[in-house]
Amino acid sequence: MSETAWSWSVAGVLVVTVLASLPYWLPGIVVALRVRIFALVNGTEGIPVPGNLVGTEDFKRVYADPAANGRSRGAALSDLFWYWLAPGPQVHQEHLEPGPRYDDVARTTRRTIARLRKDDWEELVARCAAREFDRVDGSGAGSGSGYSSASGRARIVRLRDAMMPLWASVYYEVVFAEPCPPEARDLIVTNANDVVSALKCTRLRHMGRRERLTRYLQAKIAAGAVPYGLPAALTEQEQAFYLQGTYFNTAVVQMSEGMAHLLLAIAARPELQRQLRDDPEKQQAELLDRVIDETLRVYPLFGVAHRITSAQIALGETAIPAGSVLLFNYAEYHHAGVPDAAEFDPDRWLREHLEQVNNIPFGISANRPCPARGIAPLTMRVAAAEVLRRYALSTSVGHTRSLPNRGPCLLTPLTPDQPEPPRPAARLAWLRVRDRWEDVWRSLVQLVLGTYMVWDARRLRLCRNYFAAQEAEQ
Repeated sequence: MSETAWSWSVAGVLVVTVLASLPYWLPGIVVALRVRIFALVNGTEGIPVPGNLVGTEDFKRVYADPAANGRSRGAALSDLFWYWLAPGPQVHQEHLEPGPRYDDVARTTRRTIARLRKDDWEELVARCAAREFDRVDGSGAGSGSGYSSASGRARIVRLRDAMMPLWASVYYEVVFAEPCPPEARDLIVTNANDVVSALKCTRLRHMGRRERLTRYLQAKIAAGAVPYGLPAALTEQEQAFYLQGTYFNTAVVQMSEGMAHLLLAIAARPELQRQLRDDPEKQQAELLDRVIDETLRVYPLFGVAHRITSAQIALGETAIPAGSVLLFNYAEYHHAGVPDAAEFDPDRWLREHLEQVNNIPFGISANRPCPARGIAPLTMRVAAAEVLRRYALSTSVGHTRSLPNRGPCLLTPLTPDQPEPPRPAARLAWLRVRDRWEDVWRSLVQLVLGTYMVWDARRLRLCRNYFAAQEAEQ
């Protein structure tokens, strides 16, 4: 072989090697670059918690401090969250400043959720799940048999996408006390998917998709179709924004993400799935509760929550000044404390005392906890049980807290002839390879789109302009 041919051969091998290894190193580099760019565009405001100033041991105390009560005003970072949550971020329950408007909104949400008893929630979710899964399966069979009437052929789904129509139907009925029509379900799913895709930086936001839902909700409010009341402190348009942000954005997105994490964790563990399906009913329920608890601990639905201090917070020999932006990192807090905190182990809830585990999946009661904290695990259990009655789940993809891949999973319908289908090794291997290569492309998309949206949010200054206009009116 000539020297030139040899050189070309070596170069070819190097090129092939680099290309083949891209999924193993490029996404991590791109993510780090994206974080760096975000910091440059957004500035360096913010005190990480836990971090150098506030350790893990002080996380809950600082979080619960009455002075850690500011939500949006005074933080440049709020422009980005308002951008992602538009329309109506000024009345989003998570971002309303303390005061009479927040009190009215929070009271209305609690009243709406509390009108349903535990049995009512279970019946509602079971009924909506059966209807939505029958629709997807093309089946008229209910869930009583435990089997799907589909042919038994496995199909790949994105779990987050598969769960959205279910929670759209559930929360539509919670708000309007009537079954969700297909038109409304599609509007809600389109809105929720647009919001969460923008948050993950996998797609640009499309305000037209969101505003179609706003107009639909305004028409429902004008027709007097909200039987359980709306916040009186809000205008009619703001009431539509309130419904859209609280129920058809946050509730639908968070419950869909929570279910995707839960089902993906089960799909990756065949023995756990077998136990959940084969154990006696009481043991199944107890195990599923532990799996849900562990899912919410390892993959918390909240990433980083920012709070603006309204007064000084004492901290040992130092203090956190008023006006500071505290960045509470749920995932880092959950993964600190015990040596194996990053491991997914549902049985830890049998061995360890609750106070030994850093776990606040729904926040802290002293500082605006999630209003659905009492019913989220319950409804997740009902929905998961319905899925497990119908399908065997298999997956081989990467599973991270942010879930940008939307949870690819292989669903094989259970049939009387095949109550325990084998795991399709070849398809799972292909799914893993596909997911790794999608991660390469997705990380580049997130870098470009995320950088643009951070810049655009800073340019529009939605939060700062809103409060500036309020000050000018006073």
